[in-house]
Amino acid sequence: MSVRSALPVMLTAATVVALAGCTSTKPSASDDGSKLQLVKSGKITTCTHLPYEPFQVRKNNSIVGFDVDLVDLVAKDLKVTQDIIDTPFEGIQSGEDLNTRKCDLAAAGMTITPVRSKNLDFTDPYFDATQALVTKKGTSYTTLAALKGKKLGVQQGTTGETYAQKNAKGVTAVQFEDLGLLLTAVKTGQVDAAINDNGVLFEYVRKNPDTEVTAEFNTGEKYGIGVRTGNDALRLEINKVLKKAKADGSYDRIYKKWFPAAPKK
Repeated sequence: MSVRSALPVMLTAATVVALAGCTSTKPSASDDGSKLQLVKSGKITTCTHLPYEPFQVRKNNSIVGFDVDLVDLVAKDLKVTQDIIDTPFEGIQSGEDLNTRKCDLAAAGMTITPVRSKNLDFTDPYFDATQALVTKKGTSYTTLAALKGKKLGVQQGTTGETYAQKNAKGVTAVQFEDLGLLLTAVKTGQVDAAINDNGVLFEYVRKNPDTEVTAEFNTGEKYGIGVRTGNDALRLEINKVLKKAKADGSYDRIYKKWFPAAPKK
């Protein structure tokens, strides 16, 4: 529709309503975050990066997982539905996807770090994690030192990659864009081992008994859900829902659905 068309300039009441509906849900550039506004009317839009089972993974044409179920609780509280976008992790951790209103929040099994906290705001932590090493079953790679001269798979932009850069001396790091490619590389022998968060690796070896987790590294990581910097209304809403879920047993129920053990108290 062009304002330069030869049509009469008078707008009907229906047109006014339609135009208002197109603009009412998208936050303005001056939004200070005090009022909860969503990118799409009736939806809360989540940015994530697939696959990262069991936090988020595509099954039967749907995206499911631990993070998905938690955000569904937020959606239910807001009386909206969740819409999930699969997007490169770099756009998530840099805050770009949130700043450009591609999504309302980022739920991607993402560790809270000082660098990421400069790019986006995190909710309260909702999951404890640490780094771990996965190999084919029967190897002797139980430390990073044992991999000297070998190939170690890392996922691009992750805390596992950062940990390997600092601690895997004399090891050749091979970078992969996502977790699926990383774990396939272990299975096919492209790399001798891979490093990533313990939650996803234990789930993988549970379904792939020819692999095993041979070591864990106490990194003390915590996951948070990310929102655009200054979006306090949404951040506080998520915190409220997470607190309630932990109090009423919803969190434990979701945890047991996706992990073999109950949450540590």
